[in-house]
Amino acid sequence: MSQDRLIKLSCKDCKNVNYWTSKNKKLVTKKIELSKYCKLCRKRTDHKEGKK
Repeated sequence: MSQDRLIKLSCKDCKNVNYWTSKNKKLVTKKIELSKYCKLCRKRTDHKEGKK
């Protein structure tokens, strides 16, 4: 996995970085937003791609 394709996903509610993933930046130009489980909020929240 290349370093330039790694992105971090942070919770919209508490702004904590919970997940790291990768994406193909040539094919996907928009920011990724996924519904994931947040340990601090203890519920399923939206996680948005953050800055590196």
